[in-house]
Amino acid sequence: MYGGVQVGRLSRRAFALAALSTLTSASGASAAPVPGAPAPGTPGRRAGEMRGVWLATVQNRDWPSRPGMTAAEQRTELLAHLDTAVRNRLNTVIFQVRPTADALWPSPYEPWSQFLTGTQGLAPGWDPLGTAVEEAHVRGLELHAWFNPYRVANHTDPARLVASHPARKHPDWVVPYGGKLYYNPGLPEVRAFVQDAMLDAVRKYPVDAVHFDDYFYPYPVAGQTFDDDAAFDRYGGGFPNRAAWRRNNIDRLILEMAARIRRIRPAARFGISPFGVWRNAGTDPLGSDTRAGVQTYDDLHADTRRWVREGWIDYIVPQLYWNIGFAAADYARLLPWWAEVARGSRTRLYLGEALYKAGDPAQPAAWQDPAELSRHLALARGHAEARGHVFFAAKDVAVDRIGAMARVVADHYQRPAKPPR
Repeated sequence: MYGGVQVGRLSRRAFALAALSTLTSASGASAAPVPGAPAPGTPGRRAGEMRGVWLATVQNRDWPSRPGMTAAEQRTELLAHLDTAVRNRLNTVIFQVRPTADALWPSPYEPWSQFLTGTQGLAPGWDPLGTAVEEAHVRGLELHAWFNPYRVANHTDPARLVASHPARKHPDWVVPYGGKLYYNPGLPEVRAFVQDAMLDAVRKYPVDAVHFDDYFYPYPVAGQTFDDDAAFDRYGGGFPNRAAWRRNNIDRLILEMAARIRRIRPAARFGISPFGVWRNAGTDPLGSDTRAGVQTYDDLHADTRRWVREGWIDYIVPQLYWNIGFAAADYARLLPWWAEVARGSRTRLYLGEALYKAGDPAQPAAWQDPAELSRHLALARGHAEARGHVFFAAKDVAVDRIGAMARVVADHYQRPAKPPR
């Protein structure tokens, strides 16, 4: 049971566990049946609307504005972002609390984030996640804890990590690729560890949801190979190819996390924000009418369509970071494709919006028009499955370079709204 609504004949936890049982080492098909999966049906009436904002901490993107601020300065800045969300009649903040295999709370698994103090492992003198949850709830906001599962560092030198870092204690877990360090998703011990590290926050704080972004296997880098040969040799037998094995590794992460979240905090939801193109129609007839250079299924080994169709996750926020009419990936074509994917599923569909592009002179002309994002929301009103939007990112909501966010608020957010439950 979840919020008094039964999922088929199984609880959400049992449903996730039943689905997990289908992922045997010999699987690898992208559409195996899942016992107990909810039957397709008509979406229910609208009850609330997602109005979210991502609050990114990696590289001090949104917060804190620079490393090494005092605890009081960091807290003041954090609360200002929450207040800005309220002023813009948003209802959800998606707060990045594990940007690079580190923590924005006192974790027994991983070091304090360097983006707080400038020194990895150095305590900032307060608890950012605990404060964010408490202060968000005081303001009537939901707080979704945003984790990056596998990124370890934005460089390739393990010696730059704090001596106690798990990646230094287990160098065999780590793969350098594209100028960064990653945990290897093909190792069962890695999958177990990253879950333990993330779920520590879920145990300690009444977060409203757990949130992953688009990074699973890393985005492809020309001329480089993600070296997981040893793991594939050990665990890849029985799969038709390495890609199928990699997808199975990510599927297992998703299903195991879903089941464990239910056990630890049954009211918390599990959402994912993937790159906006699953597959191009030129690759797969089930794909979208796009010509994107990246396809999550093939390049990141994340079968995002399956996760929605089979109800493995509670919500999905595809990053539809393109303007209406963009030839390779048209927002107006991707929106109905995702609506069709979500139709009849238990997974809620929200849409990721590229507020950061509005007014950026490096972007196409469409992004110089303050009404572009407002038109996105107007289009979404025509699709019952689209239950709201999330804006990237908090700094851009606050600055609002050309008034694109103000236009969204004036056109669509004239009154407050509760988030979907």
